[in-house]
Amino acid sequence: MNVSVTNTGKRAGDEVVQLYVHDVVASVARPVKQLRGFSRIRLKPGETKRLDFQLGPDDLALYDRDMKRVVEPGKFDIMIGASSADIRQRATLEVAKK
Repeated sequence: MNVSVTNTGKRAGDEVVQLYVHDVVASVARPVKQLRGFSRIRLKPGETKRLDFQLGPDDLALYDRDMKRVVEPGKFDIMIGASSADIRQRATLEVAKK
């Protein structure tokens, strides 16, 4: 997932951009927002930087009722923000059945 971050202020600053995943319909209980990546960046006033986050099977996997690690088909909410309470971008990823 690509995200652009801009410093709209008049001073340089740091931002920690965080990537969260939520399995919309899992067969077992999952966290509402699971941190799957983050990146700390330094921005000058007015500067924009692009970040690339990559999600792989391990980022979507869970232990099912038989304690097997699997990636279940279905929808996943992908969220980017400054914190779990400050989500600024959202996307949906769908994993197809095999």
